[in-house]
Amino acid sequence: MHDLNYFRDNLDVFADMAKKRNMTLDLDAFRALDKERRELITVNEQRKAQRNKASDEIARLKKEKQNADALIAEMKQVSESIKRSDERIEEFEALQRELLLAMPNVPHSSVPVGTSAADNVEIRRWGAPPKFEFTPKPHWEVGERAGILDLAAATKITGARFAVYKSWGARLERALANFFLDVHTREHGYTEILPPFLVNTASLMGAAQLPKFAGDLFKLEGTDFWLTPTSEVELHNLYRDETVPEEKLPIHVTAWTACFRSEAGAAGKDTRGILRQHQFQKVELFKFTHPEKSYEEHEALVRNAETILQKLGLHYRTVLPSSNEFREISSCSNCEAFQARRAGIRFKPKGGGKSDFVHTLNGSGLAVGRTWIAMVENYQQADGSILVPEALRPYMGIERIPASS
Repeated sequence: MHDLNYFRDNLDVFADMAKKRNMTLDLDAFRALDKERRELITVNEQRKAQRNKASDEIARLKKEKQNADALIAEMKQVSESIKRSDERIEEFEALQRELLLAMPNVPHSSVPVGTSAADNVEIRRWGAPPKFEFTPKPHWEVGERAGILDLAAATKITGARFAVYKSWGARLERALANFFLDVHTREHGYTEILPPFLVNTASLMGAAQLPKFAGDLFKLEGTDFWLTPTSEVELHNLYRDETVPEEKLPIHVTAWTACFRSEAGAAGKDTRGILRQHQFQKVELFKFTHPEKSYEEHEALVRNAETILQKLGLHYRTVLPSSNEFREISSCSNCEAFQARRAGIRFKPKGGGKSDFVHTLNGSGLAVGRTWIAMVENYQQADGSILVPEALRPYMGIERIPASS
């Protein structure tokens, strides 16, 4: 959420942001609304001053046994005007808040402008894709052949975009999550959290999931509960409406949860396999930082995610052999004060002074299902078996998932 004064004073910045994001913003309507609101506040303050002055005059007239009925009647009308104006001002402020809640964050100046993933700027790569002496298969074929993935059963149980992991496939999903959490807590200094998988509307609003992404969420009928779309929501709201001592920063937390998304905007996309699911598991990394340290912390966050891929021997921006294109396995973001302002998360300077909003950062560390895909596709063998990288063998108990289970 943006500060109203900043938004008002930098409408050109938001107009430029909207143009780059290919979105429509009615800034003229905001200007008109804001102008009317401020003019109404000025007039209403004048009425209140008039009423205060009249109150003193009424008291004086009564004290002197003079008739104050006319002035009392006049002030009654003024009070009614003040009340109507206050209600109108509240309506204007509610409209402004709705606008600001729906307004996306302004991308950092370093973010490239583009219309598709093809316009992304590559920063670095690590490793190289495997070389196969056979034609590699997509993960759903490898998984079905090895008896570790059953999409037909999931469709029968629930519907499309769900998966049933079986035998070593279920073990692989669990092993990856445990491995991620162990690395992040033991080597990277994160505190593990196990939060609820249901969140309320206030939490989603605070994390900027609502109102923008309402169509991509699942809500429990007749309740204020929603299935969590990402544990970023829960971790962010750990400190909602709190002021944290500066010396406590930075705060690093991580959580494994199932995540639930309707994928409303992905109709017809990635319908094969488990790349885009209504339910998936993810290990999330989250940081509360001092504003002056947030970009330093952001680079460390990215490196934390990269470390997992390095340990698993998976090259960055992994090319899935079946589709020969890059897929996102982690997205690391510095939201600066955008989320903290929505949720009222501040820090108190240790030297005293006015509290300020923390900066929040989040990233996948990693998406378990997409790592599962990368493992199965990059470590598949000609006989249908799947090699287990050395770092994961203590969690799996085997060196190779057999061709059939």
